[in-house]
Amino acid sequence: MGRADAETGHVPEKMKPPDGGWGWIVLLGCFVITGFSYAFPKAVSVYFKELMYDFHVGYSDTAWISSIMLAMLYGTGPACSIMVNQFGCRPVMLVGGLLASSGMILASFTTNIIELYLTAGMLTGLGMSLNFQPSLIMLGSYFDKRRPLANGLAAAGSPVFLSALSPLGQVLLDKFGWRGGFLIMGGLLLNCCTCGAVMRPLEVSMKKREKTQDKYEVKEMLPMGGRAEEVISTTESTKKSKKAKKKKHKKKKKLLDFSIFKNRGFVIYAIAKFIMVLGLFVPPILLVNYAKDIGVPDKEAAFLLSIIGFIDIFARPSCGMVAGLKWVRPHVTYLFSFAMLFNGLTDILSARANTYSSLIIFCIFFGISYGMVGALQFEVLMAIIGSQKFSSAIGLVLLIEAFAVLIGPPSAGLLVDALKKYDVIFYLAGSEVVLSSLFLAIVSYCCLNRGKKMTSQPEPPPPGGGGSETEEAESDIQEADDHPGDNHYLPHSGNNAGGDAANHLTENRNADRVGRPDAEGMVMIPGGCHVDQIVERDSF
Repeated sequence: MGRADAETGHVPEKMKPPDGGWGWIVLLGCFVITGFSYAFPKAVSVYFKELMYDFHVGYSDTAWISSIMLAMLYGTGPACSIMVNQFGCRPVMLVGGLLASSGMILASFTTNIIELYLTAGMLTGLGMSLNFQPSLIMLGSYFDKRRPLANGLAAAGSPVFLSALSPLGQVLLDKFGWRGGFLIMGGLLLNCCTCGAVMRPLEVSMKKREKTQDKYEVKEMLPMGGRAEEVISTTESTKKSKKAKKKKHKKKKKLLDFSIFKNRGFVIYAIAKFIMVLGLFVPPILLVNYAKDIGVPDKEAAFLLSIIGFIDIFARPSCGMVAGLKWVRPHVTYLFSFAMLFNGLTDILSARANTYSSLIIFCIFFGISYGMVGALQFEVLMAIIGSQKFSSAIGLVLLIEAFAVLIGPPSAGLLVDALKKYDVIFYLAGSEVVLSSLFLAIVSYCCLNRGKKMTSQPEPPPPGGGGSETEEAESDIQEADDHPGDNHYLPHSGNNAGGDAANHLTENRNADRVGRPDAEGMVMIPGGCHVDQIVERDSF
């Protein structure tokens, strides 16, 4: 896991993710945010007929509202990453909730379709984007061992909210009209602010413990007298110097880290996702129209999407549980490739489906495969890039996906108008998803596995990213060399806060087999064992 400031939602190396506790509240918030982000643009479509009647526009004109929402959700990824790196997850989410809510509230007072594009489309879409990314970043900070399950449960928010918001929108439309429905929907989006408020940074509890315990731990572990007071003052001065260094690191921190493109795994993932998104959303968008064209009644045709959503609800958490197994998690990239292959083959094999029963079978398998893809996509990105650079990585990935979203479905629509055949679209969309799965699996195996065999050296820490254990050890060695007179107190300190620098110094000297003679810097711990023995044991 990476090391960075807690306010950005990243987990320091010394602070392990709790994998529970308050993390379950964070998971609930991420569930709600994911539901609003993915389901809201689709649920708004229930108002389109009324909007067409009031504003005297066509279906394609009103459909741009949902398209603009999705474009803002994906396309503003880098801007959201910059804001998260600059201000932290919680403030960005609070602002995003206010923007999303105000966009729908203002939309209820609009008088033409252009104003709807600016309010319900751009403003609400931007607000949902500022909520979606930080929630995923915080989820990755709070979960490590259970992260695949957490990602699967959070992703289940999309089908759950889609199943709830669409009927709710119809009820609001019947009772209050589209203006009253927009106003109430805007009030519901204020729940995003509540979700943002629960995104508590991990290091808050750490700082509280340090303030109350550090001073007294040294007094309890050291003999009474002047030496204890001197060591306490030395420890405090050391901590002050470390805080000053951390502040310098924060100032140097990049707002958007483009160095992630040096990571071959990230580049492979981004290319595969671009190819996948070109065809992933095409079948569910054209499914209802295709069913109507082959003679399926309107209600039964609309029910096909409900089948996909219902299967999706159970597929995502189940896939997250499978991905969390010990023997599966190291190969989660290949599981993601299998999910994409399953989805693509489902599209191809169902291209000739021309009866309602065959379309139901297609929806069942598509719901399973679509849920697997949704549960694994961000888990794979976290596994490849780590939590430290995840805020920049997800922003850039969403920007890449935005281009694919704008290219894929409209191109499929043009082909349908030109060829008047839906089976060609299913073949094309399925082939694109299959191609992305094969690309991800084959290139990852050839490039990444071969790279791991050729070199076993760890990746150097990023500059200005908060430092690493090696950098801390070097700084501790430098401090010890600058103050040799303070080292004669260290053998009395044990493994308490006052001996933190000594333990760091001795462990790194022994691990590197470099430093002063063995008698110097030797630290005793309870039980009569030397640090030398502990380091040697840990090396095995």
